[in-house]
Amino acid sequence: MSKILFPFDGSEYSQKAIEHAMAFAKALSAKIIGLNVVAEFHMPLDEGVVYPTVPTIKKRVDEEHKAKAQQLLASVEEAAKSAGVECECIVAYNDTIYEEIINTAEKQDCDLIIMASHGHAGVTGLLLGSETAKVLTHAKLPVLVLR
Repeated sequence: MSKILFPFDGSEYSQKAIEHAMAFAKALSAKIIGLNVVAEFHMPLDEGVVYPTVPTIKKRVDEEHKAKAQQLLASVEEAAKSAGVECECIVAYNDTIYEEIINTAEKQDCDLIIMASHGHAGVTGLLLGSETAKVLTHAKLPVLVLR
């Protein structure tokens, strides 16, 4: 096994999963690919009218989201460094998070996806979070879910 995709959203469950993902990667001498998926920014418009400030606002929001994603992924890089695991982090933009996770795993030639059972949406009585369940349903490669 050479590459493990680790989607990370900064939620409590994904924070807890970092240590286990790094231990697993170290045991297998695998590289961790940290991933944070940022939803695309969509500016509501009135009947197709584009205001001059829309591109400026979109650019600012995109920059803020990218900075937040990079900040979150810094904790993955830090954990990998502490564990002695090779790491690369990616910020991706897509409204469909599970599809981006699967697409990134395929593009990066990952052998495994390790992800938390729940993300920011929380638990609320569900066995699995919705994005995790969708990745499990649609991914063609193995998925290890950590709780």
